[in-house]
Amino acid sequence: MAVKFSDNKYKWAIALALSTIASFCSAQESRYSFEKGMMGSPFKLVFYAKNDSIANVAAQAAFKRIEKLNELLSDYRDGSEINLLSAQSGSGKWVQVSDELFNILAISQDISEKTDGAFDATLGPVVQMWRHATRKGIFPADSAIRDAMSRTGYKKLKLDAKRKKVLLTQKGMRLDIGGLGKGFAAEEAVKVLRSFGIKSIMMDAGGKIVLTNPPPGTKGWNITISNGSDSLKTMPLSHVALATSGPTYRYMEYNGIRYSHIVDPKTGIGLLFHVRTTVISPDGTVADALATAFSVAGIEKSKQMIKQFPESRVWLVEKQEEQVAEWNTLE
Repeated sequence: MAVKFSDNKYKWAIALALSTIASFCSAQESRYSFEKGMMGSPFKLVFYAKNDSIANVAAQAAFKRIEKLNELLSDYRDGSEINLLSAQSGSGKWVQVSDELFNILAISQDISEKTDGAFDATLGPVVQMWRHATRKGIFPADSAIRDAMSRTGYKKLKLDAKRKKVLLTQKGMRLDIGGLGKGFAAEEAVKVLRSFGIKSIMMDAGGKIVLTNPPPGTKGWNITISNGSDSLKTMPLSHVALATSGPTYRYMEYNGIRYSHIVDPKTGIGLLFHVRTTVISPDGTVADALATAFSVAGIEKSKQMIKQFPESRVWLVEKQEEQVAEWNTLE
């Protein structure tokens, strides 16, 4: 005898069956963790997969994707695509670039415009100057800072979206996408893992984190966030990205003054009062760039800037002498 369901009962039965299957499949998944040094930082993958074979192949494919991006986007490599592009600055030539390079520059330019230049991918000459100064332990001369600054400015970078071409209008320009490159790489690695049917992922690219579905049976990935001193906050997060910037490990100290590795695009000098910035956004590339932009802008200006990014949240800490100021919208 055939059993007949009404439409609602039929839909309910299917939903229950699918839920049961999903729960069973999740229960069969195991937790895997892989780590590799890339882009000058430890890159850690944590995800849930059905078996060792899928996990290993997927992790290696993700790391291979990151390495490919590094070959294209690293300003440390002489033959990288981004350095070859910089070498043609001031030539008047529109240069055809890869989708990856064009996309990251397009995101960079959008954030530069929305933050009034607090984020700027054309700071390469200044970044190079400070790298050299830090190695030598010598503060750059005013003339050197002015010269480097004269070759920067995001408005000197032009994009042709239709043809995927780039023009650098002034000779001596040098691009540096270090301020959002790891967030971009994390997003691309997650895309690779998803192509293998992996759904619960935490990709930590040196503190730039992208999260997808929560681990099976949980409300989210437990992420601990610090304000740079003694205050810690643990949050269950999923389907978001977060990035943290601070001068804890990377800075230059000269005449008793500590200068952050994050450079203010308007002065060409490392930040003095910044302690820590954490940004939570829907996208890892945006979170990475905003962590830099808000650090540069400071609390008061960032309160205005964040209106351009309504889906983002921030915890920004500054310190002048013994006075600590915090702005926290994470909750």
